[in-house]
Amino acid sequence: MRLIALSSIAMVCTLSSHAADLSDRVPLAQRHMAAQRTATQAQACVAAQPFYWEIGNAERTLASGQAGEQAPSAQTMLALASASKWLYAAYVAEQRQGKLSDKDVQFLSFQSGYTRFRVCRPGQTVGECDNSLLNGRGRIDEQTVGLFDYNGGHMQKHAALMGLGTLNKDELATAIKRGLHLGPDWSLRYNQAQLAGGGVSTAADYARFLRATLKGDLQMGALLGSHAVCTNPQTCPKEAVKTPIPLSESWHYAIGHWVEDDPQVGDGAFSSPGAFGFYPWIDASKTFYGIVAREDRSGLRSDDPDQKPAVQSVAWGRWIRAAWLTGRPQP
Repeated sequence: MRLIALSSIAMVCTLSSHAADLSDRVPLAQRHMAAQRTATQAQACVAAQPFYWEIGNAERTLASGQAGEQAPSAQTMLALASASKWLYAAYVAEQRQGKLSDKDVQFLSFQSGYTRFRVCRPGQTVGECDNSLLNGRGRIDEQTVGLFDYNGGHMQKHAALMGLGTLNKDELATAIKRGLHLGPDWSLRYNQAQLAGGGVSTAADYARFLRATLKGDLQMGALLGSHAVCTNPQTCPKEAVKTPIPLSESWHYAIGHWVEDDPQVGDGAFSSPGAFGFYPWIDASKTFYGIVAREDRSGLRSDDPDQKPAVQSVAWGRWIRAAWLTGRPQP
């Protein structure tokens, strides 16, 4: 994966790992200026417009902005796609009071073998979707047990085992919201009863989840990066089958979220990029969170990784993150 000028990103990734040390030395106004200029003027980021971006810490939003004409706002409802995975993993962590079983870990790190899943229909319940013919009747694939395989079936089956199988998409949203206890006005809905990709929310509401994670109000805060597994079939063929991350980078996958720790260009951030470009992250020092919020369905079927909205948002999100952490516009 080129992720657009990764050779330059490598230079700033080393700096990003020292975010906690830099936090007292880089004035907030300088950070804000650098991130704003990068989002609105960097060539790579201009290509991503329109989008909304936001950066904050455990207490509040520190900087935000809209880039491009007709950009979404913090309150625009957007399809989360795979950014839904982080929410479900956090829900499970709350139900387990932070103590995941070995079976939970296998499901949430995508090694369970339930990899025949394709998609849910809007009117199906969690269990009906899991058991549908389209999704292989929810059967396990013994050939992928114990191997990382990026597939929604892991979470769909796990949710059924968690007692969510009878819930339709609206009832599912109610259950997840109640389980994450982020407030009665916290917005989340599902366009289908699919835990791994059906969520719909706003940047403002997803930011509340990230702040709660950083603050330790959610068990996910202590689980960031835990139980991480190798995901690149080229670098660990005995451990991984399929990854959506282009094979020029090697990330790890933890409990419903990625660890961007490629040895050449990774900065160690925790993230959960969605297929349509919604990209939430927490930096490696667990000091700041950020979001690139957009919904772009072009390029999904392209053979060129750089045309895929998720890959694009990661690239542009990295530039904005690097600008914030260093106080210098990127690239």
